[in-house]
Amino acid sequence: MDSLKYPGLLPSHEHERLEALQPYQVLGTPGQEVFNDFVSIVARLFDIPIALVSLVRADDVVFIGNEGLPDAQVVSREDSMCSVAILHEGLTEFRDLVAQPCELVNPFVAQHLNLGFYAAQALRSPEGLGVGSLCIIDRRPRQLTPAEGALLKDLALVAQELLRLQAALATGFQLPEALRARLDGVVQQSLSRLTTLAELHQWDAAPAAEDTQRYDASRLDEARFLAQTLYRELRAVQS
Repeated sequence: MDSLKYPGLLPSHEHERLEALQPYQVLGTPGQEVFNDFVSIVARLFDIPIALVSLVRADDVVFIGNEGLPDAQVVSREDSMCSVAILHEGLTEFRDLVAQPCELVNPFVAQHLNLGFYAAQALRSPEGLGVGSLCIIDRRPRQLTPAEGALLKDLALVAQELLRLQAALATGFQLPEALRARLDGVVQQSLSRLTTLAELHQWDAAPAAEDTQRYDASRLDEARFLAQTLYRELRAVQS
């Protein structure tokens, strides 16, 4: 970053992080279908209007998966809270951006976009360096439950492996036909079931009812199981 107004955004290992980012630069164009489909499902699972898969580059952040912010494709690193998410090992959560804005980035961007809530998990390279994030954003204050936080972590692991696989495929890596067929089947089934779970949640008319709370806990448990299954399959084909 040539002219740094928010120096807290740079981790001590920034040079190594940028080197780890290099294999993913082939994905540095917005609106890639697999990631758009993925974040669409993520947004519906959390009943939230905005979800993004980002790559945090030297000077900017590119959204390779974008649900709910159609005009945001590439933004300054200092304008994106995804730049903050890669600094943290665990969940990054800002529950009320109006009352408690993020001081590590330009706070006027969140105000301009009328954002009230942000949560993210960093996406890491095989070396463990933060290269991007999976984030969910609401226009009102909100707080993730522990079960929702665990689900976001599991979904971030899926996004992480999707990044690795898509980057490899973009540079000529070819899966054996049988393995590709198996992976395609697992991915399609898992994403279809996650979509169904998201739709069932949106149809629920009594969110405060005790039965609904039990159902929602079961829904989140199943979503986590599907995310973990998908992660294991994606991981297996790249090991």
